[in-house]
Amino acid sequence: MSGAAEDQGGMDFLETRGRRSVTAYIPMGLFLVVLLFPFYWMGITAFKPNEELLSRDGNPFWVSNPTLAHVKKLLFDTEYPSWLLNTMIVSVVATFVSLFAAVFAAYAIERLRVRGSKATGLAIFLAYLIPPSILFIPLAFVLQHLGLFNTRWALIFTYPTFLIPLCTWLLMGYFRSIPFELEECALIDGA
Repeated sequence: MSGAAEDQGGMDFLETRGRRSVTAYIPMGLFLVVLLFPFYWMGITAFKPNEELLSRDGNPFWVSNPTLAHVKKLLFDTEYPSWLLNTMIVSVVATFVSLFAAVFAAYAIERLRVRGSKATGLAIFLAYLIPPSILFIPLAFVLQHLGLFNTRWALIFTYPTFLIPLCTWLLMGYFRSIPFELEECALIDGA
């Protein structure tokens, strides 16, 4: 009986500040420090001169003589801006192509009453389970044959082969969660 009376309190054991700090704030603070430390380390390393980076003297967690030499070297002495542009172009185009194809595929599989749609959904799920490393060699041959090897287009065509099954599978679950009645109401209203 006393166990049932204790259970009715819910989170009452956190009412005192001491218990709350021991059970909630200290673990969250430790987790936050561990989680954010790599970002702090990257930040201070970017502004340390070479002498401080390689020296064992002084405080390794603080910058004594900050410099922008590493940032200048990255931006003006390397091809980093063009690499960043390539990454942005490839990621944006591949994402939009994948979403465009996946939205139509998922909607057709889940909403249109077509024979074999369940089998198609299962096939897409199974295609998602294929390890991407198995597809690299055949994709390399296709890209070589098309003359796209070592270009942006190679990545733009390759990434959707991995993204479309995942996006389709996730969007199938989303379209399945939308009630049919909502779509019927939209059709009655003229959509």
